[in-house]
Amino acid sequence: MNGAEAVPSGIVRGTPAFRRASLALFLAGFSTFSLLYCVQPLLPLFVEEFLVTPAQSALPLSLATALLAFAILCAAVVSEGLGRRGLMFVSITLAATMTVAAAAAPDWAMLLWLRAATGFVLGGVPAVAMTWLAEELDSRSAAFTMGLYVGGTAFGGMAGRVGAGIMAQYLGWRWSMGVTGCIGLVAAVGFIALLPASRHFTRRRQFDPIYHLRAWRDHLSGGGLPLIFAIAFLTMGAFITLFNYAGFRLRAAPYGLDQTEIGLIFLAYLFGIASSGFAGSLSEKFGRRLVLPGGLIVMACGIGLTMASSLPLIILGIVIIVMGFFFTHSVASAGVGLLAKHARGHASSLYHLAYYGGSSLAGWMGGWFWAWQGWSAVAGFTLLMLVLALAAALQLNRITRREIQGDGAHPVA
Repeated sequence: MNGAEAVPSGIVRGTPAFRRASLALFLAGFSTFSLLYCVQPLLPLFVEEFLVTPAQSALPLSLATALLAFAILCAAVVSEGLGRRGLMFVSITLAATMTVAAAAAPDWAMLLWLRAATGFVLGGVPAVAMTWLAEELDSRSAAFTMGLYVGGTAFGGMAGRVGAGIMAQYLGWRWSMGVTGCIGLVAAVGFIALLPASRHFTRRRQFDPIYHLRAWRDHLSGGGLPLIFAIAFLTMGAFITLFNYAGFRLRAAPYGLDQTEIGLIFLAYLFGIASSGFAGSLSEKFGRRLVLPGGLIVMACGIGLTMASSLPLIILGIVIIVMGFFFTHSVASAGVGLLAKHARGHASSLYHLAYYGGSSLAGWMGGWFWAWQGWSAVAGFTLLMLVLALAAALQLNRITRREIQGDGAHPVA
């Protein structure tokens, strides 16, 4: 064999195993994010049925993402002993079952309990899926495969929101959630049937808390990873806040959109699916040092457009926000695997802790800004978060120049 050629260390793109893994991870991303976000277009309906405030109406989503953020840390530990594949299957199955149960919740308190439990059990999917990708797929396809997985999660988030919004108008929010849960159960069966068994996973037979605490401490002790975690917290917080309260704005005068029309706005996620893979290609060509801040600037431009009174401009702004967010998320999540030299599952869990922590906290706080000064206050709040994220991205560029240039084939001055 030519010395310049490297033997693939994992599943290679173009093989049957790669296609099976791609479809399985697509189903995992689809089911996880449709189950998680199916309540987002339903927030105005919660206000009407349960007589809660807009900020309180966001709790079914915020509690789910908060518990998801915590559970991801636990999942990183549990998966070291139980394995990645089985844990992801159990997580999807339990979350789908709880979503069906939430559809029949007799009161607000029970709905919140079931949504919190749904978020907790879903913690077995996101961080573990990223770790499985890093362990089992050939490293030369890392940017493409991560973009593919993120694109799958975008489709799941979009389908859950769009489908829930449309079904809620014609069938009610309870049927909407129930059908979403049943689809999640079908996806769980498809996932376990398709995903190849792990070949590079080493099971840790004994639980060693010191090992896990040291791994998390090392990732938080300095360098570029804490900055990536901060970017995840701020960008996801801004993104979820904007979508939580856009529905309230567009249902009110002068727009008066119905649930179907609001749900269809989430078709903007199609642009997120496309931009995820495109971001990976741009990163390989120009370097992450340019693409990461660029995604944040694109998001900020989209927020500016939503300040217009014209509905077409508002929708264009939402599309641009989605594209900028998935640019940022794709590059930042891939950067975790590049910068973490050991215990990548723990680094991934911290990334998701920050990611969903931002979703939970900012998504709930955004309701205060909405009640205070409407959309202008929500836009100002999210722009502030993006300014802080941009500062973190520029600092990341300064202190991790070599690490985030990938293989160095395209240096960026």
